[in-house]
Amino acid sequence: MLAIVAAVLFFISFLINAAEITTNHVFSSGNVMLLGLVLLALHVAGIGSGWAGRTRRR
Repeated sequence: MLAIVAAVLFFISFLINAAEITTNHVFSSGNVMLLGLVLLALHVAGIGSGWAGRTRRR
């Protein structure tokens, strides 16, 4: 799930950069890209990748 959100943030960052949209300092292209990288790193680390269900042993 976090990887999908990261991909969306990368796309938004690309649009901001390609269209040369002027934004404030919080939503600049670089900041949105860094948020995407943080989410991607969390996904690779295993956080937010899904629920680890309990297994029953008999």
